[in-house]
Amino acid sequence: MPTLLPHALRQRWQRTCAAIALGVASFAALATETPNDARTVHWLPTWTASEQPIWQAGELPLPTGVPARLDNQTLRQVARISVGGQRARLVLSNGYGREPVTIGAARLAQATGRDGIDARTDRAATFDGRPSITIPPGATVTSDAVELALPPLSELAVSLHLPTPVQPGGFHWDGRQTAWLASGDATRDAALPHASPFNGRLLLAAIEVQARPGAGAVAAIGDSITEGNGSTVDTNRRWPDGLAERLAPQGLAVLNAGISGGQLLRDGMGESALARFERDVLAQRAVRAVIVAVGINDIGWPGSTFAPRTPLPEASAMIDGYRALIRRARERGIRVIGATITPFAGALAGTPIRGYDAPPQKEALRQAVNAWIRDGGEFDGVADFDAAVRDPARPDAMLPRYDSGDHLHPGDAGYRRMAEVAAAAVAAID
Repeated sequence: MPTLLPHALRQRWQRTCAAIALGVASFAALATETPNDARTVHWLPTWTASEQPIWQAGELPLPTGVPARLDNQTLRQVARISVGGQRARLVLSNGYGREPVTIGAARLAQATGRDGIDARTDRAATFDGRPSITIPPGATVTSDAVELALPPLSELAVSLHLPTPVQPGGFHWDGRQTAWLASGDATRDAALPHASPFNGRLLLAAIEVQARPGAGAVAAIGDSITEGNGSTVDTNRRWPDGLAERLAPQGLAVLNAGISGGQLLRDGMGESALARFERDVLAQRAVRAVIVAVGINDIGWPGSTFAPRTPLPEASAMIDGYRALIRRARERGIRVIGATITPFAGALAGTPIRGYDAPPQKEALRQAVNAWIRDGGEFDGVADFDAAVRDPARPDAMLPRYDSGDHLHPGDAGYRRMAEVAAAAVAAID
């Protein structure tokens, strides 16, 4: 089993365990050390968005929030990367599409807020030297390298012109970042004053930067709590964002593989974590560790408005699911951190979603699964999100100052606390 920290660095961490930031910086610095190959570079994913199929009206009690059809329009999306670099490239996906998608032009630039770009940094992305490409159904394409200096944690605007009609088949729901849709080819425009906003993501699956071979990544696979639901839109306050702020400046990327509604065992608003683990974690380059923060919807969805006839799983079934992820990660030399399931008493009260926190057996199941995550000894490390955000006076509920207000998702302060816990867990694995 590989180690992320050599013995000497581990000893230094142990001597300074109170200084978590220093330990994380040392851990991340190790990711970029390549004394024998300092001039060699490789492509590293620095930002990802997990794709999921678009559901049809009536399939789920939530709107998709994205356009049903696009025709001769420019799609501009903003993403805050983690690790920076001098060259970048785009990964575009039509993985769930049923028809080809033509990209007439693709450009990237540093974002300046809202829909604006810094025109001095505007660059064209090409595909095998051509400005346009058609992506077949089920396919993913990667652009040529683009010469563009990107500091760590910078915001990048990606503009895609879609010249022909297309009905998207896949998307990323609730990106916590406003996207913009303008008429015609506006990919070069510094601002899009007449564009229409929406909050999902389309086509853009990843951004990669060229980095040294020693650079690495930490992936976070989870649900809406990893996605950041409940955080302030357009401010990058998800817990993986807070983790990136600690790791990325030292060369360790953080990849958010959260899907709202995601489950460990079953498909729902996207494929199960078991089904998408290969694509979203194992197939990503240079992943050194993965934080598994999924399971709350396996407990909350059964019997609720989402899945009224679905039975509650046994704790043993969920544990077997976690074990499968652990085994598959370790086969690739990836360390695995288990995250405990956060409390959800009163979840979604006053909304059209009923029954998320009932019956009482759901809390018993959460406690049983959390006990195994903490004490089972099968994960390489534990991020105890439950202990971090629960109310000591009422352990089945979230502490009010960490609650976004729906009693299920943390708010900005809760995610900030979870980022601290995640950083400590990453720094502590040996």
